This record gives sequence, structure tokens and C-alpha cells, in this order.
Amino acid sequence: MFSRILRPRTVQNASELFRAFSSTAQNQARVAVLGASGGIGQPLALLLKNNRNVSELALYDILNTPGVAADLSHCSTRARVAAYNGPDQLADCLKGCEVVVIPAGVPRKPGMTRDDLFNTNASIVRDLAQACAQNCPKAIICIIANPVNSTVPIASEVYKKVGVYDPKRIFGVTTLDIVRANTFIAEAKGLDVEQVNCPVIGGHAGATIIPIISQCSPPVSFPQEEREKLTVRIQNAGTEVVEAKAGTGSATLSMAFAGARFANSVLEALNGVEGVVECAYVKSDETEASYFSTPILLGKTGLEKNLGLGKLVEYEANLVKAAMGELKGSIQKGEDFIHKN
Repeated sequence: MFSRILRPRTVQNASELFRAFSSTAQNQARVAVLGASGGIGQPLALLLKNNRNVSELALYDILNTPGVAADLSHCSTRARVAAYNGPDQLADCLKGCEVVVIPAGVPRKPGMTRDDLFNTNASIVRDLAQACAQNCPKAIICIIANPVNSTVPIASEVYKKVGVYDPKRIFGVTTLDIVRANTFIAEAKGLDVEQVNCPVIGGHAGATIIPIISQCSPPVSFPQEEREKLTVRIQNAGTEVVEAKAGTGSATLSMAFAGARFANSVLEALNGVEGVVECAYVKSDETEASYFSTPILLGKTGLEKNLGLGKLVEYEANLVKAAMGELKGSIQKGEDFIHKN
């Protein structure tokens, strides 16, 4: 397993995350949150306001950003907060940013799949990616907006059109799948969740979410029927939250936590911390799908090394094969959206 070989430094849990936030940073970065007034954006901005690696938090949304920024600015942490409201202020928001996190978009409602969000969120990500490509082309882009399986290819195609594409700097944030897998495995086995780390590969929707329990640390095993049920729960955990909220929203708090963890890992790597590993959905040659989530080693320029799938058991290998059709279709859908628009 990759973590035993590289001994990666990866933030896995709440206490470790907040210890990282309270540590002394070597270099501080200007970080933008695009969609900062939304259900994910507000708690994500709060977590990033507490991060010592952040010098300035640039908050952007089409509405209500000044109020969110004013509220957040009263928190007694070092990061400064600046508000940018509406499309005419987007360029100023992005200038000088080293990391951009994009939770913008409409949330899922009961009965909706992530693909149902495509038409609305595809346009949002296209326009935000265009602005990033023009105003902070070297920034690390962390895309949360669903459907991630399509929005990452959308952003990539936009960057290609602008002529600044670097696949090492564009990430689909799938960290919530890992957070959920760690939580559910710890609950099932009575383990300390802060010690559990299970990689999740593939994509970020339904059957494309593939937990690699055979590579979990510490090692765990389940009877096949129980393993299948656990896999399905991890794959459908987003729907579990949507239904529990009964029309009032989707996963916002857990996604903000996962997004803050990934952003912190990126910031740590930019600061020169070695061995920072996260799973993320990136341009990839690891499978027949042109984008695929695997454990990656982060560095000062983004993706330093793709650590690949590792050794899979037969059940996991079959899940990868089963996911290919949906994954490739979602990628093509995203690319076609840009080529036709």
C-alpha cells in the first residue's frame, strides 16, 4: 500500500486538521473561494479563515458576499478577508491567488443525481475557469462543483482554449468520499476514526466511487456481503444526506470539512512539506478513462506524482471495470459542452 511505502503526511481528521491550522506557516497564500455565500462556501471559508497557511481569503459570489466577508472578518485569526460581489469583480478577486477553491453551483435535491446538475453547473464552472485561466493561470484549482466527473474536464478544456493548460494544477476534490469511507469503516470495526485511512479511487458519482478497502490502514477485512453493502453506502452517501435534509440541501458541512482538508494539503505542499498525499480526480493515464481519481503526491507545482491504483483485489478490479462506461461518458459530456459552447 502506498502509505506504507511513502509514509505520506496527509491530514485525515478533525483534530489533525485544526492542529495544522494552528501551526506556524512558512509562507502564506492568497486563497479564493468561488461560491463563498453558498451552503458549502460559508463553512469552507470559516475553516480556511482559521488556516495559518492563508494570508488573505478572497471571497466571491454573485450575491451576499459582503455580508459573509464582514461576518467572517470578525473572527480573530490572521487571515485577512476581502469580498468580491458579482461578475464585474471576479477578475480582481482572482489576481494574485495561489489556490482557488470552487464550491459554486446549485445543490442536489431529493431525486436528483449529480448529472441532473450538469446544465446549470457546467456553465458556472466554464465561466469561473475562464476567469481563473485569464487572471491566475498558475494557481492550483480545486473543483468541488458537481458533477466533478464532468466539471474537471470542462475546466481543463477552457484552460486549453486560453492556452495556459497545466494538468498538474487542476484537481477534482473527491476527499469527501475518503472522509466517508474512513468514518464508516471506523464505525463498522470499532476503530479510532482518526487512525483510519482508506483510499477511494475512480470518480465522484455513484458507481464511479470505488473504495479500496484492501489498501486501508490499519488493515481491515469484511465478509463479502458486508463489504458490498459498505461499498454501496459509501457510493450513495451523498444521497443519504440529501434525503435526510428532505429538500433543504445536500452535503454542505461534511463537504466543507473535506474541501478544507484538501486545500490545506495543497497549501502544505506549496510550503515545501514533503510526502503530502491525497486522492484527487485528475488528468490520468492510469486507466482507459482520461480522468481518474487515485492517490497523488502533492508538491510545489501541484501534482508531483500519480501513485496509481496500487494492487487491487478481484472485487475492486471489477468495480473499476464497471465504472468505466459511466466515467468516460461523463468526461466526454464535459468536453463536448465546451466544444459546442
